[in-house]
Amino acid sequence: MLHDPSRFVPAAPADLKAAMRQLAGAVSVITAGLGDARTGATVTSAHSLSVDPETMLVSINRSSSSWPAIRDGGFFCVNVLAASQIAVADRFAGRGGVKGAARYEGAEWITLATGAGALVGALASIDCEVEHVVERHSHALIFGAVRSIVVGPPGPALLYAQGRYAALDLAAARAD
Repeated sequence: MLHDPSRFVPAAPADLKAAMRQLAGAVSVITAGLGDARTGATVTSAHSLSVDPETMLVSINRSSSSWPAIRDGGFFCVNVLAASQIAVADRFAGRGGVKGAARYEGAEWITLATGAGALVGALASIDCEVEHVVERHSHALIFGAVRSIVVGPPGPALLYAQGRYAALDLAAARAD
């Protein structure tokens, strides 16, 4: 029986986290802030909401250091990571205790229209101005009006699922 009631688990935060680990997501780094106040976060919760008008949607934990920078600064950039950029993903996830502007070290960045940092070599960098925010429970849903876009070199995308990174190489998949 597909829906065997004996297999149901009451909803709890740890169970939802375990269930969502099964969902593969594209890895992006959200950058925000200026100068020494720059910061950011690694997320799998960034996607386009609309192409007309061009709008992105990002979910950020309100306890994240990037939330005040986005809320107060009014801008952010979604940097879609290539499979070769695991070190950047780890730094912006806070692995090794790296915080704030130190997360930008070890990679090359350019500044886009809003002032947000775009990662050189990312598959894409989407520069956004905060248009609307919905604060709900632990997170903020941030609607961003797209102000500029940099499309980087094609290559394998960085994914995250089941607690691990993986590469998605569509060019290799098409060759088969």
